[in-house]
Amino acid sequence: MDKLKKVLSGQDTEDRSGLSEVVEASSLSWGTRIKGFIACFAVGILCSLLGTLLLWVPRKGLYLFAVFYTLGNIASIGSTIFLMGPMNQLKRMFEPTRLIATVLVLLCFTLTLCSAFWWHNKGLALIFCILQSLALTWYSLSFIPFARDAVKKCFAACLA
Repeated sequence: MDKLKKVLSGQDTEDRSGLSEVVEASSLSWGTRIKGFIACFAVGILCSLLGTLLLWVPRKGLYLFAVFYTLGNIASIGSTIFLMGPMNQLKRMFEPTRLIATVLVLLCFTLTLCSAFWWHNKGLALIFCILQSLALTWYSLSFIPFARDAVKKCFAACLA
């Protein structure tokens, strides 16, 4: 953990990787970035949970669910901006290895809101929220080396 902290804070001069350059460009301290990440991620989880609870509210529950659930997931993704910075986050989101996952996540966000506001279909909103969660999981796994390959092999083994 100390090695990671040194690299992220720019104190480790052995390796001049892209991550250390990102940290040097940031004006926030390591502690502030971690606190911002945790706070934004916690708000995202809270919004998603609140949205799930609001689903059962009569009349406007579907709208509130779709909005809060989607905003919660956007806040959770946005929390990584504190660690990398906004431009590097956007660049990494649209790298070739995670381009399809990013497009699927954004598409699921859009379809969730469309199913609630324009199509007024609670079943579709629930399906798109499930797809949203699966797409976010796949997107998140793209940041862990070989994680998606491991998941593919696990599912292949379970189906065989």
